[in-house]
Amino acid sequence: QVQLVESGGGLVQTGGSLTLSCLASGIRFSINAMAWYRQAPGKQRELVARIFSGGMTNYADSVKGRFTISRDNAKNTVYLQMNSLKPEDTGVYYCNVVPRISTYWGQGTQVTVSS
Repeated sequence: QVQLVESGGGLVQTGGSLTLSCLASGIRFSINAMAWYRQAPGKQRELVARIFSGGMTNYADSVKGRFTISRDNAKNTVYLQMNSLKPEDTGVYYCNVVPRISTYWGQGTQVTVSS
């Protein structure tokens, strides 16, 4: 049974930082590309950042230079370091494999950036 458990969200002021974590179980974590997605109120879920098994990363244009995705294969965990947060970064953040699998979605973690 696959479980992806996100944590680390919270309320932060504009310009602040947060680090999200996603603990994966039930998958061969080290060989999977992993990604962070987010869903703002009233909007579709969107890809934020991806990290491939070899460590290559890419980012949505809206977060480039502010967010950093990383992974620790020994801990089956993927991270998202978020700096210089903006109100438009507000949403529920989820992790999933790449390409995403609908049955893998966890509960997400809420990030709220106040202006």
